Parts: sequence; C-alpha cells; structure tokens
Amino acid sequence: MDTNTNNQESVEPKENPLRAEKKRKLQELKDQGIDVYPHNFERTGQAEQIKSKFSHIEDGEKLNEEVYTIAGRLMTKRDMGKASFFNIQDQSGNIQVYLKTAALSEKDQLAFKGVDIGDIIGVKGFIFKTKKGELSVHASEFNILCKTLEPLPEKFHGLTDVEAKYRHRHLDLIMNPDSRKVFEMRSKIIREMRNYMDNKGFLEVETPVLQPIYGGAAAHPFSTHHRALDMKLFMKISPELYLKRLIVGGFEKVYEIGKNFRNEGIDRSHNPEFTMMEYYEAYTDYNYQMEQFEDLVATVTKKVCGTTKIKYQGKDLDITTPWRRLTVHDGIREYAKFDPDELSDDQLYAKIQELGYGGDRPASRGEMLMEAFDLKVEEHLWNPTFVIDHPVEISPLTKSHRIKEGLVERFEPVMAGMELGNAYTELNDPEEQLARLEEQESKRLVDEEAQPMDRDFLHAIDVGMPPTGGVGIGVERLVMVLTDSHSIRDIIFFPTMKPKS
Repeated sequence: MDTNTNNQESVEPKENPLRAEKKRKLQELKDQGIDVYPHNFERTGQAEQIKSKFSHIEDGEKLNEEVYTIAGRLMTKRDMGKASFFNIQDQSGNIQVYLKTAALSEKDQLAFKGVDIGDIIGVKGFIFKTKKGELSVHASEFNILCKTLEPLPEKFHGLTDVEAKYRHRHLDLIMNPDSRKVFEMRSKIIREMRNYMDNKGFLEVETPVLQPIYGGAAAHPFSTHHRALDMKLFMKISPELYLKRLIVGGFEKVYEIGKNFRNEGIDRSHNPEFTMMEYYEAYTDYNYQMEQFEDLVATVTKKVCGTTKIKYQGKDLDITTPWRRLTVHDGIREYAKFDPDELSDDQLYAKIQELGYGGDRPASRGEMLMEAFDLKVEEHLWNPTFVIDHPVEISPLTKSHRIKEGLVERFEPVMAGMELGNAYTELNDPEEQLARLEEQESKRLVDEEAQPMDRDFLHAIDVGMPPTGGVGIGVERLVMVLTDSHSIRDIIFFPTMKPKS
C-alpha cells in the first residue's frame, strides 16, 4: 500500500482577498442590472487637454457651462462621507474629479458604490478649480466602463520589481509615468529617423522576414519549416542581401525599418528580436555615409531632445558633429597599449589571452585584432566615434580598402561604449564576392556564424551593382542613449523573457 496516498490531498491556493472582493462587487453590480462592460463611451476631452485649456481660471472658480465627458483608469479615491475626490488617468495624464453621491442618479450611485481602484470609469461634469488651486471636474454622471479583477500594485511604491516590469508591461505602463514617456519618445525617435530618410529622397521598402538562406551578418538564425512547400526557412538576421538586390534593380536610395532576429544571448544591449534601420545609396562610399550618419543622428537628437549635448547614465555625451574617426589599429595602439603591426600571429594570440580572451584560437589574424579591440578599446569610446578600416577576414561583403592592404572600407559608430551600427563601401566585384562567400562557406564546419552561400544574391551582383554605400543602425541602441535607459529591455515593450517555471 502507498503510504503517501492519503497525505497528498490537493489544496487549492487561497485567492487574493482583494481580488475576491472585486469579484464579489462585480457579481453584485451584475445582479443590480448594471452593465459594467459597455460597448463604447463617447469622450469630449482628455485630462491634459482640459487642464491646459482652463489653467488660467481662478482658485474656487466654477465654469458650469463648460461640461466635459472624460474616461480613464481610477487611480486614487478619497471618500469624505457624502462626497468623494478621485483621480482618473488617461493616456495624456491625470485629472481630479469631485463627486457628490446625492447628485447622481440611483443607477450611478450603485455603480459608484461598486467601483474599485484600477477600474476604468467615465464621468460627465463641469470644470472648476478647487480653493487649493487644482483644476477638477465636478461630476454629475458616473459610469463603470470596465470592472477589473486584478488589483493594481500599491500606489506609493508602484511596480518596482524589474522582472515584473518586463513581464507585465501593462502594469508598468499604468503605474510608472516615466515608462510611458520613454516609449512615447521611442516612437518619436523612429518617426524622426523616417522623416530624415524621406526628406533625403530614400524609398522605404520591406524585405522578407522568412528567407530560404540567411545572410548579411555573422549570427545564429532562428529556423522554421514551411509545410506547404516542405522547406526550411530562416527568420532574417539582416535585410542586407535583399536591399542590395533593389539597388541592382535600379532603386538608388532604399531603406527599411524592421525587425531582425538573431538566436543569440541576452544582455543589457542585446535582445533576440530587435529593430534595425538599414539603408543603401548608390554612387556613394563609406566616407560619404559617415557624414550622413552623423548628420542623421545629430538631427534626430536635436529634434527629440532639443540639443545635441545630453546626459547618458549621469555622464555628459556630446553628439555634435563632426565625430571622431579612429582606425581599428590606432584604437588598439591607444587603449590596449600595443602595436599589432609589430606582433606575429602567435604573439598576437598570446596578447589577447593576456587581455582576457578565453575562447578557442580565432581562425584569422583579423579576428584576433577585433578581439583585442572589443576587450580593451570599445569601452573607452564615450563620445561618438567612427571606428574605421576593419580587417578583411571579418567583412565578407565589404569593398577592399583603396589604400591599406588587408583592410576594408568599413565603419562602426560607437557611442557611450556601445556599437550603434555598421556600414561599408559595398563590395560589387562579382568575382571577389564569389571568392569571399566561398571562403565563408568553407568556415561553416567550424564557425556556425559564417555566412552561407547565396547563389541568387551572387546572380544579382553578376548583373551589376553600382558603387554603393550601405548603413545599418540599431534603433534600440540609439533609443537607449536618447532616453537615458540603462537596458535594452527598458525600451522594448515586450522583451524576450524566459517563462516562469
């Protein structure tokens, strides 16, 4: 006999008493015939609009003829016997409402009796200013528009648990006005980026999210299976190879703002799903695009922040153009304190180990150089800096440098110690492009991030692509800086989270 059987009685978890009380009130309201989930509610004003319009009236003044219908979430409530003060929060902000119970209809009195903090309500009333100077609405009608079941976090402390903020963004937005402002600013930043590109004559386009061959970056893809075609597809890690096809096809200025997906780690500046703006412009090179890039970011910063001199994480950040240009080799000399040109491959490998590199030996000298740069240089680049002239081994889609052997014409803008994007003078020599992709293909047995062969892209390059400059900008990285946000998860509405066990 199993002696544990009688001891394993299932015990239902106790319901939150606040939630139980809300459910009791909901049922009571329904029993009284009150519709607490109406189909619509017509508003004639919002909180900030009303407060701005009537801010000039005197303390204690009443405007009986200025009647408004407003709606929002009930955030505070102070009962004073026969009267109550409460605050309604809508998207624009908060406004105080004053209500005398006896002035309501019987039905509205029942609704008011059954209301709780967090419920969505609608009121109608005239505008007045209290003797203490707070603009308010004197309610004559009261409606519950959505009776809620889940209690809000305690009002004085708000939602302070960081993981809860990311996992329950709806609560974060209700309780933390600063979070709402960050996401409103994110929207404005993207709008200004789009305005800049449109004013420059670029055409906004879309490229496939599901691709038969991924490419355009060194990254692990997400994969799926298409049942009807019985084929494997990859979520795009970059739109690059498709945007270049459009340049080949005759569109000389194209850009895309969209999602990329990379099956990689998560940290303060990385999320598996993120937003990029990528653009390509025929008959330009990386020198031209450096000037355009810094102008774009400075213009957006001025539009959104009002100045190009801002603070990030308590430290001054000057986005004023022109930005500093720093070669990879010079950066290593200045900050890592050694000259890579004086070291053999073996000595360079020993040096990066000394700097803290703990992985397998990189396959090429260029990869070792970039390890040294990432370990000792990038963190020192606070004010905007263009890191230029990278090793050819790590840049398979980039045109060789016109002067410096073994390097390519590439730049990475770095700001506040973070890489903000990536850009090239694009490789358009079909034979060299084939050779570069063949080299990448040969690496794939030992390097899963090496780019696969894309024959259709090579066909486009064979058809002929004009000299072209291409740029990618990590939208979230720029938003982090301009909103003074420490983590990328603070500026993505719904960051990727591991489910609770």
